[in-house]
Formats: sequence, structure tokens, C-alpha cells
Amino acid sequence: MMAPAKSPSKRIGIHLSTSGGTWTAVQRAVDCGANCFQIFSSSPRQWKANAVAPADAEQMRTLRAQHGIAPMTIHASYLINLCSQSEEVRKNSTAAFRGEVERALALGAEFLVFHPGSWKGLTRAEALQHAAENIERAVDGLGCQDSHLRILIENTAGSEFSMGGKLDQVGDLLHMLDRCAPVDVCLDTCHTHVAGYDLVTPEGYEETVALIAESFGTERVRVWHCNDAKAAMGSKLDRHEHIGDGTIGPDAFRRLLRDKRFAHCAFIAETPVDDPGDILRNVSVLRTLAAG
Repeated sequence: MMAPAKSPSKRIGIHLSTSGGTWTAVQRAVDCGANCFQIFSSSPRQWKANAVAPADAEQMRTLRAQHGIAPMTIHASYLINLCSQSEEVRKNSTAAFRGEVERALALGAEFLVFHPGSWKGLTRAEALQHAAENIERAVDGLGCQDSHLRILIENTAGSEFSMGGKLDQVGDLLHMLDRCAPVDVCLDTCHTHVAGYDLVTPEGYEETVALIAESFGTERVRVWHCNDAKAAMGSKLDRHEHIGDGTIGPDAFRRLLRDKRFAHCAFIAETPVDDPGDILRNVSVLRTLAAG
């Protein structure tokens, strides 16, 4: 199966492995027909990580320029919980997040996506304050404001104490961080759907986009994680499915990919890899739905 022809304007990609070095993701993107991609800069389930080797960073920049691959998104560690009730967890999360920013800057990434965390045991206001203060500490002195890096708050699947399960929570944190960091938003289709926001029906889709506009503005959405869902809308179960095979379905993705209000966005799949051809398959489906 050959990779589909690339569109010079629509940015469509997928989360890729960095086995063999972070820069190897570039060739993987080329091989599956993607013109942007997402990676982890270190193990997503470990607190500590090595600094980026200068040679790896240079190789990444050279290959991306050679193949026209942009933007590059890094997804932060799953362990990070910047609004935890535990002071120790917040301290470790702040240090880990600072490391994520440092590696993203070193690699020349355009976007760093993160989940703010869980605020169980706290009030919503306390959690927002913790998250904002710890992100401000994490980026202090790193020069983010003068770089091309944008930090993206990702919405979550809507579990009770998960910060970002509601669009207005994303907006509140975004506006608190505007004073100290270059921040915008990443929206996940599966998370949005299972959190109870309708992307499937034309009428519901427009209502959801109106809520996005009200909460923080469509222009501040920089990345869409394009994932179909195994679970029902409103279930709060974060289970990703191949594009078009889940409870969201192909028509919703076609509508999103062609929506001019999100024409500036990168669309990046985080779909399952059950078989060797699944990466190419999901990128190809997204490209087909975007084109016609």
C-alpha cells in the first residue's frame, strides 16, 4: 500500500515511535504520508529523563527541514499532575514538566501537549491555582516567550476530578497562564465525545464549536488529536479507536477536517496500532476525509 499524496496545506499526522533516536520519527512520518507528527521526548511513565543530545537535536532539525515536516508536537509524561493535592507529587510534576519544556525547546518542537492532572481532594479553584503556579515555576527562566514553542492544554475525558474535562476549565486555566507562558489548546476528539460534547450530529457539532469559541476561541486550538472512540458519548471512558470505526464515525471527522474555523490546526491521530499497517491506514483515512 503506497502512502497517499500529500496536501501542502492540511497538516495531518500521527503519534510515532522514536525507537533508535527521536529524529527517526521524521522518516516514519514520511513513510506513512504524514507531514506532521507527535512523539514522547522520553518515557511517558518515568519521572526522570536524559537531556537531548545536541547531535540528535541537529539531526531532527535537518531532517524536518529536508522533508517539510511541521509542526512537531511532543506529548508530556502521563505522570505529571500539576494540580495534585499532594505537595510531593506537585513538586515532582513541576520538575518533570520543566524537563519536558527543556527537551521541547532543544528539539525545536512547535507544541508541547500536557494534561493538567487530577484535583481529587481539592476545590476546583484550588486546583486551577496549583496548576497555574506550578507551570509558571516550571517555565521560569527558560525563554519560552521568545521561542516558537507553544504549550497546549489538552482537554480530558471528563472524569469527575480530571482538570480539563470541561471546556470552561480549559479556558480558565488558559487565561490564568496567559501572563506567564505561551499557551494554547489541544482538543482530543475522543475525549470531547466521551466527556459529553456532541461532535457527531451537525447540530451538536455547531453547539460544541460555539462552546469552544465561548470558552477560549477556535483560533487558540492549535492541534486536534483525531481519535475515534470505542465508548459512547458521555461515557467518560477514554478508549481510542481507528478513524471511522468507532462511535464518532467518519462523517464527524470529515466535518472537522474541512471546517475553515480549524484550517490552521494540525490533525494528529493517536489511534491503536493493532497491526503493522495501522499507522498508514489511519493517516490515509484522515487524508481521504479531508480531501473529499
